[in-house]
Amino acid sequence: MSEVEDYTGRTGRNETREEQLDRNWAELLQELRVLQTGVQILAGFLLTLPFQSRFEDLDDFQVTLYLANVVVAALTTAFILLPVSVHRRLFRKRLKETLVSSADSITKIALSGIALLSAGTAALVFDVTAGRQAGLTAGGALMAVMVVLLVYVPIHLNRKADAGKLDRKL
Repeated sequence: MSEVEDYTGRTGRNETREEQLDRNWAELLQELRVLQTGVQILAGFLLTLPFQSRFEDLDDFQVTLYLANVVVAALTTAFILLPVSVHRRLFRKRLKETLVSSADSITKIALSGIALLSAGTAALVFDVTAGRQAGLTAGGALMAVMVVLLVYVPIHLNRKADAGKLDRKL
């Protein structure tokens, strides 16, 4: 069951299934645009680092963390672009439901990548500027906050909404 449907399959909107899929697709594209900007900023920041004079002072752990962040940034960018590629392949094949469903899953993976990239970048910056323990602490703390914000909060809000639906039915 879609998150926007109630238990009877109605969306609460006066729209056909095709209109709903078109709206869901447009909303997903807008979300991907927002994600893309954030990843581009972080990736751009990372790509400038090797050209800084202090980069050669990084130890092996820091270089490895840096390279891991670059890989995560590239993969996250690929996941953000993937729905567009899927759309090109499925265009005019009347597979909008498949497109929207796959784009939803892909966007969740991209969100995970952004969480990992944010935590990894913070860990690197803190490690270089304040030491290894500060880097590990900052990276771990930011990852924990990201899990709460990106996983727990949506689940909690969904449960709260479902409980409200049950209360209204009683």
